[in-house]
Amino acid sequence: MKVILLCDVKGQGKKDQIVEVSDGYARNFLLPQKKAVPADAKATSELKSKEEAKQFRISEDRKAAAALAEKIKDTEIEIVMDHGADGRLYGSVTAKDIAEELKKKLSIDVDKRKIVLKENIKAYGKYSVELKILADISAKFVVYVHQ
Repeated sequence: MKVILLCDVKGQGKKDQIVEVSDGYARNFLLPQKKAVPADAKATSELKSKEEAKQFRISEDRKAAAALAEKIKDTEIEIVMDHGADGRLYGSVTAKDIAEELKKKLSIDVDKRKIVLKENIKAYGKYSVELKILADISAKFVVYVHQ
């Protein structure tokens, strides 16, 4: 019997997979426990439309991420910091500070965990910073720290 799994079933498959199982296993275990539904024409078409919607959502997210990367790319962010008598900064510039400046300058909400700093920013100067939007989409920009 062909069934569509509604959740991961050990030894059978993952959620939303169509698998062939024995009739008794389907009738006595999978169907009563609502772990699967019979793979009839209606359920199969629902599964296909659900998969198409998922793929559409993923493509829309990728388009939005690419647009965001293009907007941020080659941007220069200025951060003003105070310093002590020896010219060193009080504290350091964090990803949170950079995210706040991006929000002020470009009106973009950026998660601070997606900002990748190669080293801690503890001195004045220009630093290259990367924003990882998705696993394979990122944007590099410059952070200029001055007094």
